[in-house]
Amino acid sequence: MRVNEAVIERLEKVIDTLRDNSVKMGQMLAVHDEKLTKQDRIDAVLFEKVESLHREVSRSSSEIKAGCERDIRKVDDRLRIMEKKMWSIFGGLAIISFIVSPVGQKIMGSALTPNPSATIIQGTK
Repeated sequence: MRVNEAVIERLEKVIDTLRDNSVKMGQMLAVHDEKLTKQDRIDAVLFEKVESLHREVSRSSSEIKAGCERDIRKVDDRLRIMEKKMWSIFGGLAIISFIVSPVGQKIMGSALTPNPSATIIQGTK
């Protein structure tokens, strides 16, 4: 009988140890569950911040793109105006060069000056 009592006593100690370990394991799992829940909340906040930054960067890049396109159009318009002025100046210089040239002088001279008509002066008797 003493052997049975020793075995039963030993089994009771093992059961108590298992119960204590089970309680400790439950507490540990509760702590880990709390940490996981807390980490999930932190992750949600971080993801929201990342999304917010993404929206801000997208908005800023759209504004920058629109500004660059506007500036490119302005530069293009100014270049067109300068090109028109350049061609006008070139045309004016070509006309002036033609007028000043010997060929231009002949053409312009005959166009501007009428041919002198021959007049005969007769004496009176």
